[in-house]
Amino acid sequence: MTPIRDIAIRLPSDLLSAFALLSRLPLPDHQATGAASAWAWPLVGAVLGALGAALASGALWLGVTPGVTAVLVLALSAMLTGGLHEDGLSDTADGLYGGWTKARRLEIMKDSRVGSYGVLALVLVTLARWSALTAVLVYGQSGGDHWAALIATGALSRAPMALVMSLLPNARGEGLSHATGRPTAATALASLALAAGIAVILTGWTAVPLVFATLTAALLLAFLALRKIGGQTGDILGATQQLAEVACLSVLSARI
Repeated sequence: MTPIRDIAIRLPSDLLSAFALLSRLPLPDHQATGAASAWAWPLVGAVLGALGAALASGALWLGVTPGVTAVLVLALSAMLTGGLHEDGLSDTADGLYGGWTKARRLEIMKDSRVGSYGVLALVLVTLARWSALTAVLVYGQSGGDHWAALIATGALSRAPMALVMSLLPNARGEGLSHATGRPTAATALASLALAAGIAVILTGWTAVPLVFATLTAALLLAFLALRKIGGQTGDILGATQQLAEVACLSVLSARI
């Protein structure tokens, strides 16, 4: 079977598997394809970004201020993903900075309780997302396109997760990331190429600093995770998405 034919046959399962893993949208029964579906993760982000943009458009049309609208968009994002990435961010901060050994760090990351590092990370990253998103929405009100910004951000912030999974071994040997498996280098690059393509179509040359900022944030966290726990976990991947989103929104708000 040729690679193209194989992808075509697997396409529906990959899409459903990607949405089931990264969202809480109601989906029909399907055969999970695990890490093989990682190429489609940017499409999940793009759809979630479009839903956020639709909510923002409706709220702004009703006269809701950009600041409050940004809160609504962030709340919708958390509901659509079940807070998956935010949970990973808080656990990552607690684990990487709350323990002195690899075993202790992994133990802390597995603990459902949130410590001071986790709270600080959630507050600061959410505040950064809100601040940048508010600027994007203000610009949208004056003739800019917040649809393009949110869809591109959604797509670009999901692609680095596949890249980090491909580059780093699983540090724990169990959990969601381990069960999902590791995407091949080709799958990870396909994910990044798809996300970059979406960004180019929607934002033009702005896609260049967006991709650069996204990869920088992801690779810095990957390096830190490799040094402190010897690889990646589902929490590291969630934190990767959050930092990549902050990087994208920050670039967009800076270029307004």
